[in-house]
Amino acid sequence: MKSRSLLAQVLAVNLLLVAGTVLVATMAVDLHFASVVKGREIVVLALAVMATLLGNWLLLRRRFRPLDQVISAMEEIDLAEPEQALLRKRGASAEVQRLQAAFHRMIARLESERRAAGRAAIQGQERERRRIAQDLHDEVNQALTAVLLRLQASIEHAPLELRRELLETKRLANQAMEELLALARQLRPAVLDDHGLIAALHSQVRDFSDQTGIHATFNARGAMPTITPEQQLVLYRVTQESLSNVAQHAEAKKVDVELSFIGRTLLRIRDDGRGFTASRNGGLGLTGMRERALLVGGHLSIWSAEGHGTRVELTIR
Repeated sequence: MKSRSLLAQVLAVNLLLVAGTVLVATMAVDLHFASVVKGREIVVLALAVMATLLGNWLLLRRRFRPLDQVISAMEEIDLAEPEQALLRKRGASAEVQRLQAAFHRMIARLESERRAAGRAAIQGQERERRRIAQDLHDEVNQALTAVLLRLQASIEHAPLELRRELLETKRLANQAMEELLALARQLRPAVLDDHGLIAALHSQVRDFSDQTGIHATFNARGAMPTITPEQQLVLYRVTQESLSNVAQHAEAKKVDVELSFIGRTLLRIRDDGRGFTASRNGGLGLTGMRERALLVGGHLSIWSAEGHGTRVELTIR
């Protein structure tokens, strides 16, 4: 019985109770079992038992249906979109309503704890990025600068046969410094802290176009409202990750980045590349982008198809 559904167990118990009641009632009215079997009474009793069981089944099935819906919602809920959890069902019993309310509270608590943990993790990640970028800029960059100065001094006093080699070494050191500064800017964009989101996105899109040769444009619409530093950082990181995906996977010729503040904050990145199918979602960093969006109360949507490009939209209400 333990492996049976609750509805089957209740019906089985009711069947035993009805059968026992019929037997006791038969004995109470002093009817002989043999005469009952041969008479019309058995037909009446059988119909009564069947009617009782049918009524029980119909009633219990209706009362247990909300419970089945709650269980189905628990099994199918996507924790990435908890707002799509089950709705409260009218006409449910008090116990089922309590279960629904408890389930909603549990989902809200889990979502709150998940967001707090994710926010703390991302904040820790950004602090570490800032520290590494600062170290690269202050220490490693200064060391390379000292190397360049020493090389320049050596070039001026070196014999002619060594100058060509020293000049090539200086060129490589300059190249390493430029790559180092670019890496530091990717780890922690100083322009975002110094000049704000719009200037940071302008600079990011311009650098992307210069480095990849892909025609990229940026447009901002509407007056920028008061948004938190965390929201600005998410907008910047989603743009950064989307452009990185375009450069690595899309084979695109054109990218449009638009940031709109009309009615709501909407970031849209569109490309004319080859697109992708759902099977490739996991390899494009989309999960991390969605997590970042959720942590600031945003929603990330992605549309793509083979040969029709990709559109990424981040909405923050």
